Amino acid sequence: MITNLLFLLLVSGLPYYIFLEKSNKFTSKSIFLISAFLLACAIVLSLFVHNTHSEPFVIIAFISALYSIYKATKTTNFYKLGYYFIFINAPFFLLFEEQGAFYSLSLLVSLTGLYAIASFYEKHYGSANYLYVKGITLATPLVGIYITLYLITIGLYPPLPNSLFFLSYIFNSEPDVLWYIVVITIYFANFLISMKVLEKSIFGKTNPNIHYVDLNFKEKITHLVILTLLIFLSIYGVKEILSWVL
Repeated sequence: MITNLLFLLLVSGLPYYIFLEKSNKFTSKSIFLISAFLLACAIVLSLFVHNTHSEPFVIIAFISALYSIYKATKTTNFYKLGYYFIFINAPFFLLFEEQGAFYSLSLLVSLTGLYAIASFYEKHYGSANYLYVKGITLATPLVGIYITLYLITIGLYPPLPNSLFFLSYIFNSEPDVLWYIVVITIYFANFLISMKVLEKSIFGKTNPNIHYVDLNFKEKITHLVILTLLIFLSIYGVKEILSWVL
């Protein structure tokens, strides 16, 4: 019970909504880093302590996720979007048990990419807000490619790793009513929010008031490393699915 409570506090949005949301001491960037660190701690802890899901805690995480879904639809800030995605996917970490660690690791890697994009926007466009920086595909196609990659990974597009670990869990699970409610809701939340952000960020006409900047060499290396990690996770995800099928 204590372990389950600890996992809940580490991955869900409860600490944020209780302590951080109304505080002026933390920026969106710092909250993202704190949330990502807590998720990383939960992943490491789950390697040593068996993560058996408790229905009451899954329900609490699911309620927090529903509120996070609402908040994610209202933000145009990449940093905020990042930690809302962590909170939205918290029920998966609790529900997936053994598979939850690898799913969350894949989520964390893709969100690291989104964090790098947010830092890029903040550096070159003054903030991590993507609302007015449209037409990325036309102006800086490489940035557009990486934004698309990270968002479709989070949106559970196959054969990207998040979707593979998601499918692996489905193949190995024994669904009940709570399972159906959580899995269907969170799946469509990830997909629809990701598609909405894609539509509002990379498409459209370029803004003539903005000087568009593409990735420099160091930034290209950073995203290439993240891409490589996602590829390795995809390979492992395929292996997990094949081990169940065969």
